[in-house]
Amino acid sequence: MKKLLSLVLAAVLALSLCTAGADAAFTLTAPSGAPALAVATLAAQNPEAYTFISAETIPAAFASNEADFIIAPVNAGAKLYKAGKSTYKLAAVVTWGNLYFASQREDFTADSLNGAAVTLFGENTINASVALYALRQKGIEPASVEYLAGAANTQQLLLSDAEAIVLTAEPALTAARMKNDRISAVSVNELYQEATGFDGYTQAGLFVRAETLAGQPEAVAAFLKEIEAAANADVAAMAEAAVTLEILPNAKVAAAAIPNCAIRYASAAEVKEQVEATAQVDLSQFGGAVPADDFYYGAE
Repeated sequence: MKKLLSLVLAAVLALSLCTAGADAAFTLTAPSGAPALAVATLAAQNPEAYTFISAETIPAAFASNEADFIIAPVNAGAKLYKAGKSTYKLAAVVTWGNLYFASQREDFTADSLNGAAVTLFGENTINASVALYALRQKGIEPASVEYLAGAANTQQLLLSDAEAIVLTAEPALTAARMKNDRISAVSVNELYQEATGFDGYTQAGLFVRAETLAGQPEAVAAFLKEIEAAANADVAAMAEAAVTLEILPNAKVAAAAIPNCAIRYASAAEVKEQVEATAQVDLSQFGGAVPADDFYYGAE
């Protein structure tokens, strides 16, 4: 009888441990926009564990050290880590550049920017630095560069001024094209690939809190597999989740924009060289140097 009871207790304990591992209650914070698409299918299933915030509050999310995972610009996470203001390590890159030069001009190409007035968004950001770098490497020099606050602002200019050339981003570009079919665009990623050989730049990353990693390494590894599957989900599933979560306004925009958002999961250890290449475009955006080896989860 005692032996039977011992066996039953052992079985119950084993089951409870398995269940605890499967149900690790991680929290994730992400900007409400294209980067959030990488986890949209997961968030739609378990919305209480996911918090979507405005981009300008990302530094505060790192500083609070509360979320187990944060999706944020790779350079922002690297800069805070280097300054000792963050314990979060880069676990993966999940977006690879959703920037486009766009205009209503007829026969618009990259060469149309040479000697032209160009309006960008995000002054003193890695996005602007990469866009201008890609142009310079192709020998293209705008006559003037002005800045607006965000992609929504340049989208408005794109729609209102038939001669304007702007930097915009998906999904704003798709929304603009649905209002005006004269708009055409040039992919910054294509220009960047011509310059570097890399298929996109390391735009947004998935960061894991050091304390979470130290306390639950196996559960973290399992959760990363779930995020990898979510980031590589088919467009229809991602679009449905994005609309449910109000990341994107409707299914039509979602289905058209998602393929151009460069959502792709790649572990930090695999893409260290590409992170460093992005950093070299503008080291000031990474705190003055390429990230140290201990910044990368799995590459120490």
